[in-house]
Amino acid sequence: MIGVQLRYAFCLYPNGPQRSALARAFGCARVVFNDALRARETARAEGVPFPKIGDLSKLLITEAKKTEERAWLGEVSAVVLQQSLRDLDTAYRNFFNGLKGKRPRVGAPRFKSRKDNRQAVRFTANAR
Repeated sequence: MIGVQLRYAFCLYPNGPQRSALARAFGCARVVFNDALRARETARAEGVPFPKIGDLSKLLITEAKKTEERAWLGEVSAVVLQQSLRDLDTAYRNFFNGLKGKRPRVGAPRFKSRKDNRQAVRFTANAR
């Protein structure tokens, strides 16, 4: 039997507190994505292997929450931050597969901008 996966799209109209919570989630996900991209770009420039997603998660989420300047990452669900790292990993995989000819070419992952209106986060079933 073939498993069927369902995906739903919802249109949300958040009130004031919900809007600020979503803005916090968008900002934290963007910061983690950009930090991970910077770590991988630094590794590439130094000629060392890319850090794995588990190492990035430990460094940029778990350890960063313990520091004073990034303690605010603890205000959002860790699932959102993990998904942001997975999104970067997928972006790199698509980029390299495009170079190998396994899929259409796409550009290298780019930093996310605060001023860009296309903000997205993904929640899994166990996200709070």
